[in-house]
Amino acid sequence: MSNSTLIIAAIVAVLAIVGLVLLLRKPTQRISLSDAPPPVAAKPAPKPARTEGHGIADAGAAAVLDMAGPVIGVDAHPDLPSDDLTRIKGLGPKAHSVLAGLGIRRFAQLAALDPAQAAEVDSRLGAFKGRIFRDRWIDQARYLEQDDTAGFEKEFGKLG
Repeated sequence: MSNSTLIIAAIVAVLAIVGLVLLLRKPTQRISLSDAPPPVAAKPAPKPARTEGHGIADAGAAAVLDMAGPVIGVDAHPDLPSDDLTRIKGLGPKAHSVLAGLGIRRFAQLAALDPAQAAEVDSRLGAFKGRIFRDRWIDQARYLEQDDTAGFEKEFGKLG
């Protein structure tokens, strides 16, 4: 068998396993924002959250997008809310806007950067070049992504 045949067979096997996992998992309870009491201040109503379909094809497509997004460098879920990256020490509003311009809007995206990707992001930070490593933004993002306030404060000091 050639290498391309083995690669295709591995991809098909992974997709089959993902499909089985999605079929066998318990359904999760979904909470609708529309059931919440109306806000006190007059704010526009939030848009309803997009939901993925319930069929095998929809679940498989969603799983492929979730796995392929980081590989090909595409944000598969641009409609997800952004995190407040300014909670990271050394990352202010201007650096936050630079990162947003690069497509980094969530702690999980920063936390998932490998050293080569971090160096690429660092090279695009302009006036903030070097801060990603010096201020350990990736390590901080890992704690904040997991909501580990105690671990964060132990390593980096009190959250502001």
